[in-house]
Formats: sequence, structure tokens, C-alpha cells
Amino acid sequence: MKCVAVVVLLSLFSEGLSAPLTSCDALLKPITVSNEEMLGRWYFTGGSSDIPGSRSLAHLMTSVWLDLTVTSRSNVLNIVQTQIIFDECSSLAYDVIFENSTMLIEQPFYLKEVYLSTECADCLVAKEDIISGTDNFTSLLMFSKSKSSSPAALELLKKQAKCLQLPMPIMIDPNNETCPDNITPSEGLSALNSVLQAKTGHQVARLLDFLFDMFIN
Repeated sequence: MKCVAVVVLLSLFSEGLSAPLTSCDALLKPITVSNEEMLGRWYFTGGSSDIPGSRSLAHLMTSVWLDLTVTSRSNVLNIVQTQIIFDECSSLAYDVIFENSTMLIEQPFYLKEVYLSTECADCLVAKEDIISGTDNFTSLLMFSKSKSSSPAALELLKKQAKCLQLPMPIMIDPNNETCPDNITPSEGLSALNSVLQAKTGHQVARLLDFLFDMFIN
């Protein structure tokens, strides 16, 4: 009888050591995406981030699209990112490494982007881990080929954001106008890095994020 009790206790103890997968483990499990699937135009439909100022920017940004094209190097893609902020169009261009279903930027900051499951057939959900100096940030972004996403996809995105302990995603109105294609892009990585490096403005940016969320939502 004592032997049986010991076996049961050992069994329970071993089960405790091997914790079962949680729903968040499944929601945040990266999926496979090929180079070909990444190419073309993607419309940013919404997302969430803990980068200071990102929520203020999301409220002011009425349209964003990305064009991804191949380069002469098989593991490098070129991105042209065009957006409307304060009713004014601007465009950025930069190269990224893409291999094994992962996008990487190594300089002047580190960014690793993997892709998560979604309920939208023509959508792409990206989870980004960003390191800038001693700061670490996380972003969750949704893109679509058709400027919109299904209610089911949005609900899943909200659950993924909650798993990442990010604020509620901010979505872009799919009926908003988009910028034309003929805008000359500026160099993108230095512009993005300047936002990440602006440590003195982080506290103000967080305050603006709070105010935008309070008065707009």
C-alpha cells in the first residue's frame, strides 16, 4: 500500500514538472511563412506596442501600406513603407533579412519578427521583439492584402495582445484614403532608430499615449 502511494506521489510530482501548454503558448506559436508569401503590398490594419509614443502615433496615422520586393541577395527583402500622418504622406525604404520565417534587422537596432496564426485568409500577424540600447520593446501588428480583417481575426489579435501583456490593439479604418505610389522614400532605418533612441521623450510619449487612449477611445 505504501509503495502504491509513493508511485502516485512521484507521478503527480513529475506531471507538475512538465507543465501543459497554455492557450497563450498556442496563440503565440510562430507559423511558417515563405519568401513568396511575404512579397507584394500589405496594408497595416492595426496592432499594439509598448514602444513609448506608438499609441499616439497610431491614433494620428490614418493609413499605412508596405511594399515588399526581392533584392539581389536571396535572404534580403526591400520594404517601402508609406503612411499618412497629419493628412500628409511620407515614405521610408529599408532592407531586412528574411529567412526561416523570421525577419531580422541587426543595425542600428535589433528587431526580430515572427508570424502568428490568424483567422483571416489574406492577413499576416507579426510579433516583433525590439532591442534598442538597454531598452526592450514588443509589438504586435496585423497586415492584410485587402485593407480589412474579419471580426474573428480581430478577436484573435486581441487575445494575442493580452497574452503579450500589450494594450488593446488600435485598428485603422479600412475606408481611409491611402497615399499614391509616386512618393520618393527616404532612408528608413535611421528614421526608425531616432524614434527608439529618443529616451528623453519617452516619459512625455507615454503621457501622450495615455491621453490619446483616454479621450479617443
